[in-house]
Amino acid sequence: MKHRLTPLLAALALACGFASASAAAWSAPLTLEAAIDLALRANPTLRAAGSEVAAQEGALAQAGALPNPELELLREGEGSSSRTTTATLNIAIELGGKRAARVEAARQEGALAAIALEAERDKVRADAAAAFHDVVAAQERERMARELVALAGRALAAAGKRVEAGTLSPVEETRARVAQGSARIEALQAGRDLEGARIRLAALWGGDARQLSIHAPQAAALPPAAPLDQLLAQLDRSPAMRHARAQVGQREALARLERARRTPDVNVIVGAQREGPDTRNRAVLGLSVPLPLFNRNDGAVLDALRRVDKARDQQDAEGVRLRAELAQAHARLTAALAECALISTEILPGAEDAERSANRGFELGKFGLIDVLDAQRVLAQSKNQYLNAVAESHRAAADIARLLGHAAVQENP
Repeated sequence: MKHRLTPLLAALALACGFASASAAAWSAPLTLEAAIDLALRANPTLRAAGSEVAAQEGALAQAGALPNPELELLREGEGSSSRTTTATLNIAIELGGKRAARVEAARQEGALAAIALEAERDKVRADAAAAFHDVVAAQERERMARELVALAGRALAAAGKRVEAGTLSPVEETRARVAQGSARIEALQAGRDLEGARIRLAALWGGDARQLSIHAPQAAALPPAAPLDQLLAQLDRSPAMRHARAQVGQREALARLERARRTPDVNVIVGAQREGPDTRNRAVLGLSVPLPLFNRNDGAVLDALRRVDKARDQQDAEGVRLRAELAQAHARLTAALAECALISTEILPGAEDAERSANRGFELGKFGLIDVLDAQRVLAQSKNQYLNAVAESHRAAADIARLLGHAAVQENP
């Protein structure tokens, strides 16, 4: 990155720092887009990354500053006739390209901060999407758990009437009561899970989970799955890989700076001297040059070069890690989508037919109550499996978006 970070970039970086109070005051039911927008505008970690980008403006300006001259006044002797007064201005002149190397190192540091901000935005966006879909799934689980409680209550009431009529064993009524208690416990657990999912989502922008209302679509679309090779081809442009390359560039710039520091700076001395009250001023010219006899900055240069090697090794390791994580996320996504297809086309229709048949048979006296309870339990488990698969597909898609970056994901709709 050879262009100076402009104040506009810093302002854009800080634009994510709107007051979190406005986010917490959101009253309308949240859509996915609104949740992501709130997180991008008010996430504290994102604001901190934006502040770091803004701080690099000052670091870059300081890196280009010239050394200050030094004014020195010296008076020798006590009497006015023998007094010698010397005034000099010491001007340091940097040699070896130190200033240019220092500015380039600051530019590289600013590039690192800008890429880190972009990566953090992608992470917050992915976290918000995953958390939103977790809340949607938790809401649906909680709704189904309440429906199961109602079904168990109706089954218990029907069993009680049959026991009174003498057509059903009291043991079956006890089983129905136990099933209702289990359904109520599952409903309580589903409520706790929903509350936890709401808290995790609201925490992304510092909001109040108690005021959170989610607009859940009736039929949430499943995320698409692009071919793995197509995703791997985008990985080199991901924020993480760009950050790793920028770290190498920054370390190389610091190594050039340490090499430049091996060249001694020259200190030019310009001034005037007066001896006694009636003597004319005499010009004073001088030159001060450190002699690099014992310290040639060799240790710092070696340290900087080894850190360049370390940054390159870390870049290679980052590429390996990202490829592995991307492959794992893609495998999770494809497996979750396959599970969704299997459950929706084969398992759920069969479970729904079995539940309807069990209810009808129980009403006609052909099936026992335990058959109805089992059919209801299997149907509830099938729906939960489908919800879990849908939520997992969205989590995997969010992980892919986090790894590749928002811009790369938009190329793979």
